[in-house]
Amino acid sequence: MTNQVGTLEKKEHEELGPVGLLGAAAVDLYLGGRELYSVFVRTLYYTFRGRREKGALAQQMYEMGNRSLFFISTTMGFIGMILVYQSGLQAKRVVPDFTMLGATYLELLVRDLAASIGALMLATRVGAGIAAEIGSMVVTEQVDALRMCAADPIDFLIVPRFVASVVMTLCLIVWAGTVAFVAGGVTAYVAFDVPLQTFFNMTLVDIGDLSIGLAKCLAYGAAIPIVSGYCGLSTFGGSEGVGWATTRAVVNTSLAIIILNFFISGAGFLIFPG
Repeated sequence: MTNQVGTLEKKEHEELGPVGLLGAAAVDLYLGGRELYSVFVRTLYYTFRGRREKGALAQQMYEMGNRSLFFISTTMGFIGMILVYQSGLQAKRVVPDFTMLGATYLELLVRDLAASIGALMLATRVGAGIAAEIGSMVVTEQVDALRMCAADPIDFLIVPRFVASVVMTLCLIVWAGTVAFVAGGVTAYVAFDVPLQTFFNMTLVDIGDLSIGLAKCLAYGAAIPIVSGYCGLSTFGGSEGVGWATTRAVVNTSLAIIILNFFISGAGFLIFPG
């Protein structure tokens, strides 16, 4: 049966041709974007008007925040050490002056690196978990049972994860950025003899950097559960479908973070050119 389905799909692809395949991909992209937008709008609506399941929000905040703390701290700590070490090596080759190494690194960290890298790390853990959990509920017909009880799956499954992700992503990224900066300071002191007082220079960070970094934290925190929840709800088939939905959630969430980074950074440089 599987071989017959594969043969039929292959024949359909051959009949469509390259232009037909491109059109089919464009149609699928449009339909997926429309459904994703619908999930986003309904999530916002139920965030303010929906029913609250007691304890669901606290449980999701624990799952996303506390259980991601060690992972993101370790990752951002090593990334901070690598970035400062490589930056110090390049600065040593050009101008052996490390007085602004910490200030420049902190500005990049606050404006972009902490939020973007931290959100990509969270997409691999939180996003995959959301898609796998909701996808398993879909294939075991638990989501259909919710609909039969006149309960919207968006309200009961995605909204608690949405609110928890927005709050905990902000907290985790602030913490991860602090870990990365401290790790970078230790690396600069050990590798290049930069005093900690010199490295902990905050003169280049202004209100524009803080605003852009905060906007990215909130946008990424909202994108992760929306995209992952949509991938989970669109699961079909058995365990293979759950695996496919999980993979698609990680890929699409990472892509959404990169696209949001582009637009928020562009808008930030227009609003805060300095």
